[in-house]
Amino acid sequence: MKILSSFLIFTLFILQYSFGQNSVQDAILFFKNNTAFTNASISFCAIDLSTNETIAELNSNTSLQPASITKLFSTATAFEVLGPDYKPLTRFYIEGKLDSNGILNGNLWIRGGGDASLGSKYFTDEGKENKFLQDWCDTLKKIGVKSITGSLILDGSEFGYSGAPDGWNWSDMGNYYGAGPSGLVVYDNMLRYTFKTGSYVGAKTELVSIFPQILNFQFHNYITSSKKNGDNSFIFGAPYSIDRFGNGTLPINSKAFVVKGSMPDPEFQLAFEFEKSLKVNGILVNGIKTARQLDTNEEFIRYRDGFKLIYTHTGQSVLSIASHTNMKSVNLFAEELLCLSGYKLTGNGSTESSLKQLEKFWSNKIDFKGLYIKDGSGLSRSNAISAKHFCSLLNEMYKSFNYKDFLSTLPLAGCSGTLSGVCKNQLGHGKIRAKSGTLNRVKAYSGYIDSDSGKKIAFALIVNNFNCSSSYVVEQMEKVFNVMVVY
Repeated sequence: MKILSSFLIFTLFILQYSFGQNSVQDAILFFKNNTAFTNASISFCAIDLSTNETIAELNSNTSLQPASITKLFSTATAFEVLGPDYKPLTRFYIEGKLDSNGILNGNLWIRGGGDASLGSKYFTDEGKENKFLQDWCDTLKKIGVKSITGSLILDGSEFGYSGAPDGWNWSDMGNYYGAGPSGLVVYDNMLRYTFKTGSYVGAKTELVSIFPQILNFQFHNYITSSKKNGDNSFIFGAPYSIDRFGNGTLPINSKAFVVKGSMPDPEFQLAFEFEKSLKVNGILVNGIKTARQLDTNEEFIRYRDGFKLIYTHTGQSVLSIASHTNMKSVNLFAEELLCLSGYKLTGNGSTESSLKQLEKFWSNKIDFKGLYIKDGSGLSRSNAISAKHFCSLLNEMYKSFNYKDFLSTLPLAGCSGTLSGVCKNQLGHGKIRAKSGTLNRVKAYSGYIDSDSGKKIAFALIVNNFNCSSSYVVEQMEKVFNVMVVY
């Protein structure tokens, strides 16, 4: 009965506006006149991909904060620059001599290549996060390595050491969604805190454990117990700093409440984790180091002179990474794809360099005037992109050889990913593939629509600074989406 009622409401809405010359234009104007958007900024554009004609628009050239639909640029660039089958490599080098007794007289270097799948929860069963480390140990044993007189040196320098892109807030960087890009990634660059909460409101919480263990880790706990449900805590901490601060609240009477944060130093953490695995497997090593600690700019020279490549670990494909990026809006994966693309083009995978390459790649296809991208995920508050920019990108991808793969990464309305609840049991159910974006006072969607008339529509709808709940914004957006479906 509820489904039927919902269907009738949207049918009446469509009939009400379909008598105008352009039902989609009428729908977006109706959306704009909602009092919840009196103080809001709105950018909307919808184009017919078969004719390149604009179906409807509202402030289509106005650049706004787009949140996670920024990931469309990162994933599209990765498909075009790298291809869907590209897999990042992690390479093992010997600096020194491996003698007949299995003693490596020198250092073992592990050179990162931006593989985001190492120990990732998206590619590994729970409890098997360390399987790749055991595989690495088994490989060294087969090669004949029994001990290492030098150091285990982890090198994630290919993506630089900026720690976090421009425009990321202090309140974001310590939390799991604020894990910055790295040439070496492990466990999704995520740190899991387990807390025991008190039996009354205001009681102090107790940090029971963290995974993975961080050497010399310092946690300052100001998180208290509350009757509020869910995780209302925040973790604060800068990249590479082992000092973390917890604030906010967690539910009372919890013996093991898990809070997810960002890992301070993934490069060093992987060195620490691998050293432990080596010792368990009877392979002794004389300490660990990282390329960042060595503070050298000779990374490209050192792999040409006196280094022997002994093993290459192959990561997950761009298609696999991009699917999780868009389906589940994984910020880290989007940042890694951006940096992978920049590294492929120039050998410099820093965020800053990679963004320059992104613009260079698309600028002859898309008008970049008024387009400002500061990261790959959309977490940066410095991003500003218009609805028209997104439609131009989607139009280019529609013409691309990689279109089908790109399209497959986008959530399907009412069915999958972050769109599983959008237009569910409505006219748009199963007919819209799009990326969603959400930040404080920001809601956005951009993607493709298969209309009932056979048209293929590219669209983007971005709203900033609304005077209502995010869920109410989505309800009003659904009306516009449903109208486009029957256009």
